[in-house]
Amino acid sequence: MSINLSVNNQPYSIDIEDEQTPLLWVIRDLLNLKGTKYGCGLSSCGSCTILVDGEAIRSCSFPVSYAAGKNIITIEGLGSLEKPHPVQQAWIEEIVPQCGYCQPGFIMATAGLLIKNPTPTDEQIDEEITNVCRCATYYRMRKAIHRAAEIGLEQNKEGQLDE
Repeated sequence: MSINLSVNNQPYSIDIEDEQTPLLWVIRDLLNLKGTKYGCGLSSCGSCTILVDGEAIRSCSFPVSYAAGKNIITIEGLGSLEKPHPVQQAWIEEIVPQCGYCQPGFIMATAGLLIKNPTPTDEQIDEEITNVCRCATYYRMRKAIHRAAEIGLEQNKEGQLDE
């Protein structure tokens, strides 16, 4: 079966035997985008979080057939070295990562949250960001989420933010 995908604003046509194959494996193994991580395979840890039509989803349990015709953004497509996304910039400023393995998933979950809610409270962050970090950098992540919201608002005022 052939499926057409848009990943990081690039069109792909992939041939896949099983349309229920998790999108994570298509992204990592067929498209060779290794930033999205495998964690638990059960949609629990959030290491595999990506954006599908602006919504944070856990790609380890999201069938590739559901992604056809949708706009998929992975960590590789969120920002660039020259122009990091506000979440990436905040993560750098707040020195969030420790081991770093889970961080792409946290960054993508945060980007999805800020699309829905540009100024989340601590309670809203706790409700929406349910990813797991073995290094327990949650305090720095919360600071970075608030900082990312500030950067996003500043860029919106200046007309610089691209969704």
